[in-house]
Amino acid sequence: MNAPVAPARVDPFIGTEVTDLPHRTGLAARWWSPKPQIGNTHPGATYPLGMVSACAYSGAYPTGYGRYDLSTEGVPAPMHDRQLASGVTHFQQSGTGAIRKYYNYFRVTPMVEPLDALGTLWEIEDEEAEPGWYSATLSTGIRCEVTVGPKSAVHRYTFPRHHDARLVVDLSLGGLAIPFGATVPLRAYLQSVGPGVAQGQIVVEGAPLAVHLECDTDWRQLLWYDRRLMPGGTRLDFDAIRPTTLRSFGLMWAGPAEAGQSVELRMGFSLRGPEQARENLYLDCGPARSSFASRRAATARTWAEHLDLVEVETSSPERRTVFSTALYHSLVKPSFAPAESPFWPGDGPFAFDISTMWDIYRTQLPLLTTLLPRRAVELARALLTICEEEGNLPVGYRMARGADRFSRQGSALAHTFLADLCQAGLPLDWDWALVHMHNDLRRTYGEEYLLRGVAHPISHTLDLAFGYWCTAKVAAHVGDRTLAAQFDRLARGWAAAYDPATGLLRDSTFYEGGPWNYSFRLLHDMAARIDLAGGDEAFVGMLDTFFGYGAAPVRLPGLAPTTAELAEGYALGRFEGLNNEPDMDAPWAYHYAGRPDRTAEVVHAVVNQQFGTGRGGLPGNDDSGGLSSWYVWASLGLFPVAGQHLFLVNAPSFPRARLAVAGGAFEITTTGFVEPEPGGRAQYVRAATLNGEPLERTWLGGDEVHHGGHLALELGDTPTGWGHDGRPPSASTHPIPRPEVP
Repeated sequence: MNAPVAPARVDPFIGTEVTDLPHRTGLAARWWSPKPQIGNTHPGATYPLGMVSACAYSGAYPTGYGRYDLSTEGVPAPMHDRQLASGVTHFQQSGTGAIRKYYNYFRVTPMVEPLDALGTLWEIEDEEAEPGWYSATLSTGIRCEVTVGPKSAVHRYTFPRHHDARLVVDLSLGGLAIPFGATVPLRAYLQSVGPGVAQGQIVVEGAPLAVHLECDTDWRQLLWYDRRLMPGGTRLDFDAIRPTTLRSFGLMWAGPAEAGQSVELRMGFSLRGPEQARENLYLDCGPARSSFASRRAATARTWAEHLDLVEVETSSPERRTVFSTALYHSLVKPSFAPAESPFWPGDGPFAFDISTMWDIYRTQLPLLTTLLPRRAVELARALLTICEEEGNLPVGYRMARGADRFSRQGSALAHTFLADLCQAGLPLDWDWALVHMHNDLRRTYGEEYLLRGVAHPISHTLDLAFGYWCTAKVAAHVGDRTLAAQFDRLARGWAAAYDPATGLLRDSTFYEGGPWNYSFRLLHDMAARIDLAGGDEAFVGMLDTFFGYGAAPVRLPGLAPTTAELAEGYALGRFEGLNNEPDMDAPWAYHYAGRPDRTAEVVHAVVNQQFGTGRGGLPGNDDSGGLSSWYVWASLGLFPVAGQHLFLVNAPSFPRARLAVAGGAFEITTTGFVEPEPGGRAQYVRAATLNGEPLERTWLGGDEVHHGGHLALELGDTPTGWGHDGRPPSASTHPIPRPEVP
């Protein structure tokens, strides 16, 4: 890029409080938000796609950090009136909604009170956070800092002067302080290995999570049970714990502290026992007991490398912060834990916190594939291993034994991710993948699809038809033409989901939406879909109604919305405005009807009115980066058509941008760019060139982006005819491009 680019400025606090954005105007005021108006993120220390996170713990929903109670719609009710913490816990979700269990294991609490005060919620003061580091001062005067590595955490606590300070580790705590939110370990043990060294393991939700601890203080080291010290005790064992028999237990270090004295605690984690936890700690942090500074610096460098994969030019510090934070949130999950599966042997890839495919398959996984293709392949191998060992390609997968698939949300979503990898020519055992993709399509709702031609909820019919289309691409790649032809026929079943009389999906149940929200997804045969709706004009008219053109502003749900209020909102059949995922790709449906100008208007309204700075800067649950990665793509002026190895082109929100891709760099530049404003006019693509050649189409093949190049866009405040005839490919008009088979 010719102009200097300022470094990324991430604000991990974005999304941690109730949505607080300027009053919406224009199109954005017509959209209705069914899900909680809060990002549900946390500001804790994380590592890119790492296994471990660490953050202040208040027991609030859903990450353990913050002020809010359980909420599934409207404005969440506060649980606390200010930021509080009882210590620092490990393993948090990232921006999710209801996901049942919530981790928050191994609470570390610095104290200047007796052990009986453990669990007290102290007020948080002077909070700070940056990628890989979190810090806060408790009202006791103790400064808390934590950083993490891929499989480790390092804490540093700075105490005031006190004759009997304490650093307490609680192995019994887990989950949240909401009804039915606690996690009780089934079995556990804890052992003092030597001065300043201990190890233990808790079995939670069937997963054996081990920890190795090293503390650099010479304070006395003690085990405790039921808040009572065990002088001379070196080991605690619990063979069978029940909620009715659980008593808190852990260890602590205690001694006199001088003012400003710091104590470091290093923790290595593993799902394969304490010895591997120790190895993980030493691999992450080396053998020195005091390693906070070096681990923090190393994690900061790694985050900088990841955030530098996308550079944008802007004169607005606020918009740079929003973009950088969105990219950051997009790379927190899933949690990669190679050689850590506790459920089957082998040292291959393993991943958890895929929460959930329904949230991330359209935006976050294509971002991973584009920027970090090797990690995308690693995730694909982990998914296939899960399928082989447990019987299904997961829709949701946590650090827990047993099915947790959220099957009502969607079917065959991993197929979309795998198809993109295959069409990008990335290395994987595609014969192995084909077997599991095929088998998975015949399970759960897939059986109903094969027997009856439709599956309910009716959106699963679209999922399964597209799953067959994706699997056909893999079958063709490995040379099985018979299977590819069979799958191509089954892929045509999407049409049975629609009612020709209305052009919308047939009556059914719908997950967090209605028929309108699901009717405009980007299918593999959009040309036929538009014909089914009555042609271009009718289809655009339906989209205009869906996005609220000409409609009156709506009132969003407030605190504790009633059933009638929610039903009235759903009855609008309106775009959810990135408050939720069902219709997040719908703005680009206009491209297929020759109206990219409409896409520009809708996307402009979302990008500039639904995302902002500050703790209330997200429009809804970030859902493991699903919403944030949408913002990354939309503001770059590219949008991936997941599973189809395509990118749709739109007016970007920055005059210049550069993506680091496998082929080098893909650069986007503009002429006529005007800095966007909330509620201001959209800009339109009036003309384009790709690598110096005129580009009349509104789309790019995946290889054209992944191999690197230069997209130059001429922008203006009025649309031209650009893109009317250069529509994205559809299966019934001309084949969607696929890479040559080597």
